Amino acid sequence: MLVFPGVTLLDVAGPAEVLSDANRHGAQYELVTYSPDGSPVRSSTGIQLAVDAPVSEAAALDTVVLPGSEELPTFLEPSLVAAATELTRDVGRIASICTGAFLLAATGLLDGRRATTHWRHGATLARRHPEITVELDAIFVTDGPIATSAGVTAGIDLTLALVENDHGAELARDVARSLVVFMQRPGGQSQFSVPSRTPRPRSRPLRELLDTVAADPAGNYSVPELAAAVGTSTRHLTRLFQQELGTTPARHIERLRLEAAQTLLEAGHTVSSAATRSGFGSDESLRRAFVHHLGVPPTVYLRRFTSTGSNRMARSEA
Repeated sequence: MLVFPGVTLLDVAGPAEVLSDANRHGAQYELVTYSPDGSPVRSSTGIQLAVDAPVSEAAALDTVVLPGSEELPTFLEPSLVAAATELTRDVGRIASICTGAFLLAATGLLDGRRATTHWRHGATLARRHPEITVELDAIFVTDGPIATSAGVTAGIDLTLALVENDHGAELARDVARSLVVFMQRPGGQSQFSVPSRTPRPRSRPLRELLDTVAADPAGNYSVPELAAAVGTSTRHLTRLFQQELGTTPARHIERLRLEAAQTLLEAGHTVSSAATRSGFGSDESLRRAFVHHLGVPPTVYLRRFTSTGSNRMARSEA
């Protein structure tokens, strides 16, 4: 594992704990930590990490893990890229954790492959490296000998998958039980992202139109009514949505309503209340939208992303 100043501590500790626990169940992993020059590094939390050796002394590695940091999406130290390039040369398997995908991408090893990273930075990775197919909703992605994972704790998911690949499902399942984590987490990482993910249109009439929808998502927004509101034809409105947002009016409205429903659930509303207030109209329509976009039904989302007090409120309302 390559560590460096500012490295996210859980990106290091999560995979390390999985491998250590796997050894307690019969595996024989040896984890070696390297820094570019062999010096100890201070992690994102301020905790200092000792390392085993400089990258220049690495030899006969089976797997290389590149963790992330908050700085990697905005700045890549050339010496760090050089260290990652050297460490991953002629290695059979490579994994990146969270924003470590930016470091891995800088080596060129992700070119022509599928990958993922933290949902907050996925669009940046895709824009900066168009040669990479970025899968924004994936918890982790394996493409040949290279695996990438989403944010922070997803490194645990990915490492469990590596353990399963090496030692089988039974041992990996024992590790997951020991660490009290999912063997395979339900749903994608979209369920963890925050509202207001939908892109903003460039043209003022379209922005104002969608601001109106966001303010009252339960309104009736058929395409003819939307077109009339901005004084254009339905064909031209559909063309505007495709040009500026890359989708249809109906799909974009559904996305806005989904975000409204997420916010309502997080505020303590019941599923029925969220469905009505967000414009879905019925529990079943809301459920279909959640499963399609987030990979989990609203009842599961409600349990995961509301406080204990909010859940009590939702149950009392029901």
